Amino acid sequence: MSAWGSTVAALVRAAQQGDTAAFERLYQMFAPMVHGLLVARLPLDEVDDIMQDVFFTAFRQLGTIREPAAFGGWLGAIARQKAADFFRRSHQTESLDAASAEMMARSGELDTRLDARTILGHIRQLPETYAETLTLRLVEGMTGQEIAAVTGLTPDSVRVNLHRGLRLLRERLGLGDSYNGKTDGV
Repeated sequence: MSAWGSTVAALVRAAQQGDTAAFERLYQMFAPMVHGLLVARLPLDEVDDIMQDVFFTAFRQLGTIREPAAFGGWLGAIARQKAADFFRRSHQTESLDAASAEMMARSGELDTRLDARTILGHIRQLPETYAETLTLRLVEGMTGQEIAAVTGLTPDSVRVNLHRGLRLLRERLGLGDSYNGKTDGV
């Protein structure tokens, strides 16, 4: 088990014994991952509320985790389930691009923020594995090593997901072949 995995396992075991400071540390370590997974799936104005729900559910169900070192994957599964639950119970909503364009036109921020939201919209249309990895890298600013550590993926898998995801994203954005192939040296 890696040093990261050992640390996570120790924190999970402590949190299972009622140590709230250990759970707070887990929150600090995994909040960027959960946020990124939710941003890849949900309307942006829903992310914070559902993120709180993910961690509340994790706290309540902490005793059910069988392998404490696998906390990141377990937490990611809870986040994905909460996102799916949101869409099962949600009402008809405006598309991200239409809603954000109208909002930003009123606020005078149409230029740069619409571009970022448009790109995020394209990322969300990629296969789930690529969308998650790209969101963790591009939105949350996590390195390849950090993504591997929190998700339980191997560094090679992260590198492949970033490379393939960026290639698909570039194709959808019509950016040609100017990409240099570097995904951050996982």
